[in-house]
Amino acid sequence: MSEATWWYRGGTSKHDLHYRREAEVNTTLEELLLYFIFLINLCILTFGMVNPHMYYLNKVMSSLFVDTSLPDDERSSFRSIRSITEFWKFMEGPLIDGLYWDSWYGNKQLYSVKNSSRIYSENILLGIPRVRQLRVRNNTCKVYPAFQSLVSDCYSKYTVENEDFSDFGLKRNPEWTHTPSSRTAPWHWGFVGVYRDGGYIVTLSKSKSETKAKFVDLRLNNWISRGTRAVFIDFSLYNANVNLFCIIRLLAEFPATGGLLTSWQFYSVKLLRYVSYYDYFIASCEIIFCIFLFVFIIQELRKVNEFKSAYFRSVWNWLEMLLLLIFKFISFNETMSQLSSTLSRCMKDIVGFAIMFFIIFSAYAQLGFLVFGSQVDDFSTFQNSIFAQFRIVLGDFNFAGIQQANWILGPIYFITFIFFVFFVLLNMFLAIINDTYSEVKADYSIGRRPDFELGKIIQKSCFNVLEKLRLKKAQAKEEKKMQNTDLAQRARREGFDESEIQEAEQMKRWKERLEKKYYSTEIQDDYQPVTQQEFRELFLYAVELEKELHYVSLKLNQLMRKLH
Repeated sequence: MSEATWWYRGGTSKHDLHYRREAEVNTTLEELLLYFIFLINLCILTFGMVNPHMYYLNKVMSSLFVDTSLPDDERSSFRSIRSITEFWKFMEGPLIDGLYWDSWYGNKQLYSVKNSSRIYSENILLGIPRVRQLRVRNNTCKVYPAFQSLVSDCYSKYTVENEDFSDFGLKRNPEWTHTPSSRTAPWHWGFVGVYRDGGYIVTLSKSKSETKAKFVDLRLNNWISRGTRAVFIDFSLYNANVNLFCIIRLLAEFPATGGLLTSWQFYSVKLLRYVSYYDYFIASCEIIFCIFLFVFIIQELRKVNEFKSAYFRSVWNWLEMLLLLIFKFISFNETMSQLSSTLSRCMKDIVGFAIMFFIIFSAYAQLGFLVFGSQVDDFSTFQNSIFAQFRIVLGDFNFAGIQQANWILGPIYFITFIFFVFFVLLNMFLAIINDTYSEVKADYSIGRRPDFELGKIIQKSCFNVLEKLRLKKAQAKEEKKMQNTDLAQRARREGFDESEIQEAEQMKRWKERLEKKYYSTEIQDDYQPVTQQEFRELFLYAVELEKELHYVSLKLNQLMRKLH
């Protein structure tokens, strides 16, 4: 029995626990290092794919095609046109002038390539620009009988069911005939409709004069009419100086209410990926990223294979996976560990609160849309009402607009929304998080915390290194020696003899040795294995403590008798 080990609830030996603890710490540090490498690699990939020249290229193209003034009207541009007449002025003026550049200052020839355009002398116009139109059929809406004698034609809003597929106008030319839509082509989401590909397509010429003559012919023959619902202008550029392509789309929508709405899209992309040495460095980072991704997927598949279907049974397991994706290693810090613990504990309450919050929030959005939708742009659609209310919460709102739209319901809507959503619901949300955070702080204060924190692990490692270098150990011994000397001198001044001082110092050394061995915070398990030899030492230590307490009790009795 001398070397036998006592077991508690199937526990392992102290040596095995310590070894397992050290292995866990080393594995965690290795994973942390790999995770940092993965994050650095991911950041390089993310920022390496963004070029600061993208913004300036988009800005230059936007200034040229969107903000250039119309002929004979310096206050109007594509951004502000509202009629078919202004649209044709744009087509025959700023659009043609922006697309076709063939000379520099003093009509100096820029290049020798025939029928080639370089916008701002640096951006090559790729291919041929295209203009296409989508139309709706006549009599696609119903007219009230009392007005049928006044309204002979009726063109509804654009939908796939209302779209016109028949040829019109000068049917002999391709721009007057319908081109079917491709099934794989993406749709475009505009202000008043969602539009698909196809329609009536006008392919422009590489010659500026021919393109202008074609626009004049289309205008004179009413290519844009009451049935027109959208006109798209699409073209692409390439700038070799910064190795960027710019894809441009200008859209003019003709809603069923009349008038004209314009929008635009400028996308600068880097399609030729590997040109410079830096591009090849990014390519190597992409390969490393794929390797990391493959390893992480294999690890997760192993966990799924180990736990089988139990891995996916709990909804909270999915939530924890999301939290781990964000807080994978920062939880080893006490502050961040409290944050992740707070979010995990209060998630159920937050989900229940969110349901109630969005019910009330959606009710107010519907009220705003119904009351102010016809007069205030922020509430013109239900989606706009939702975003407008988020802006109200953030302090960005147009109170004068809603008050002008309805001077009774406007203030009532605004005041009640601020009271219930801002003062009540948001404060309830904060109260949930505050209460949970208080509970987490209380648990941490009484020792209910994660098994270890990364900061303590690093601190311990540094301490071990210093001990090996004999820097920390010498300093600790010197401080301890000075402290013991001070205590001995105080004991002599109090009248204790040398034998009592030596006995106390021996008892203190024994106590420190046992506390270091049995009360160390390195092992946190509730059930520790104890050998027979260790139990004997603990028993002797308890006996010595009893003797010390008896000695202290005798001294106190002597002191009390002297006082009496």
